Amino acid sequence: MQHPHEPPVQQPPGCGKHVPGGGHGGGSGGAIPKGPVVCSTVCGNPYAGLVSHLRAAWLSGKTRPLEYRLAQLEALGRFLEEKKQDILEATALDMGKPSFEAYFTEILLCKNELNNTLNNLSHWMKDEHVDKNLVTQLDSAFIRKDPYGVVLIIAPWNYPIHLFLVPLIGAIAAGNCVVVKPSEIAKNTERLVAEVLTCYLDSDCFAVVTAGVQETTRLLENKFDYIFFTGSPSVGRIVMTAAAKHLTPVTLELGGKNPCYVSDTCDVQNVARRVAWGRFFNAGQTCIAPDYILCSVEMQDKLMPALREAITEYFGPNPQESPDFARIVGDKQFRRVRALLCSGRVAIGGQTDEKERYIAPTVLVDVQPSDPAMQEEIYGPILLIITVANVEEAIDFINSREQPLVVYVFSSDNKVVNQVLEKTSSGSFCSNDTLMQVTLTSLPFGGIGSSGLGKYHGKFTFDTFTHRRGCLQRGTGLEPINTLRYPPYGPHKTGLVRAATTVKRQGECALL
Repeated sequence: MQHPHEPPVQQPPGCGKHVPGGGHGGGSGGAIPKGPVVCSTVCGNPYAGLVSHLRAAWLSGKTRPLEYRLAQLEALGRFLEEKKQDILEATALDMGKPSFEAYFTEILLCKNELNNTLNNLSHWMKDEHVDKNLVTQLDSAFIRKDPYGVVLIIAPWNYPIHLFLVPLIGAIAAGNCVVVKPSEIAKNTERLVAEVLTCYLDSDCFAVVTAGVQETTRLLENKFDYIFFTGSPSVGRIVMTAAAKHLTPVTLELGGKNPCYVSDTCDVQNVARRVAWGRFFNAGQTCIAPDYILCSVEMQDKLMPALREAITEYFGPNPQESPDFARIVGDKQFRRVRALLCSGRVAIGGQTDEKERYIAPTVLVDVQPSDPAMQEEIYGPILLIITVANVEEAIDFINSREQPLVVYVFSSDNKVVNQVLEKTSSGSFCSNDTLMQVTLTSLPFGGIGSSGLGKYHGKFTFDTFTHRRGCLQRGTGLEPINTLRYPPYGPHKTGLVRAATTVKRQGECALL
């Protein structure tokens, strides 16, 4: 959502039934077939007809049966398998993403999410029966797992398949109709998704919209029943404001500056290797990458040669020639990241090539909290080091800033690890490694405060797109029992109602 493009286009209903003579969308550089004629004269919004079409499909109940949801999820599995090479090529064109990194994040992790959902969906969908009081013992009290309706997923460019597909898996599993808006920045991946995805999914219930800033603003004017957004905090505020007009619930997966405290008691070589991998994976364009290291001056002196060795081991003496090091996704993003190199002092790397959008794996030292690189999420291959006296000072530094998406800590002393865990707040936490927490579908992923709102991954994604509907089904008989609650009231009725409905604390003894 950073560059306006040509007028929006959308996929037609019916798998693969494209209308010839389509226009260009999202700056993808090629024809994307136009969808059906939408309502633009009556309500003035070019997406109103599309949203209405999906809402009609949802109201028909088409997406509710387990069999339908499983069929659509299986189709996503075929998309990942059959278009694997296309995905690898598109992400390589967009940002020079190494095939290993693309396969691991865009395909393998998505397959894990998909298989976990397929394995458990029938169980997740079941009514959840709950405790009852004395009055309702003969009734049925349960939580029904309802879909929200028509939901919107807005995805970013840094992991352009993973970050729309994982929420889409949960939205389908929960029984919703979905509009997917891939990022226009990753133009080759956007084109692939727009042209291919609805050939696998039921286009009466699922649509892909290609759009830039202006078109996305118009898209957000429509009433959705849930909005799932991944991107920057500044755009997240815009999305939340638009959602508020319709009282639409949202999940905001944002970002932030993720600290990494390195104590004096740790294996320096392991720290360097794991931090360098996490920071320079996807050329640093990862929302959960360690953003800056907090450590003592003595540890910084030990880390510098170890980091230099790890970078050389991973990418060779000239990382620009390495097939395993990605590029910055666009010119605007390249210039923004390059400008951050003025912070502190370059200790490792620092080389840039604007033509290739290349920024070398870089480590900056002598960084001050007021430096430009500490004022925003870096989102590039730059690692900052800030020195602190001890763990207490590191914790104070972390707590003086906005809550991050993740806090990292490296230490061989469990007391230090637990101290950082207990005295800081973040979306997630990982000790003695980086990034690996997102490989577990059993852990919720999401931010807190300015780093985000809401959780997903695994069952948490299903829960995000599910309305938990409290239900009580009572019989029509036994009316004498109900007379206890009807007027006229009195002390006798009050005592009986209290006895029949009170929830007692465990171990509490009632004195007669």
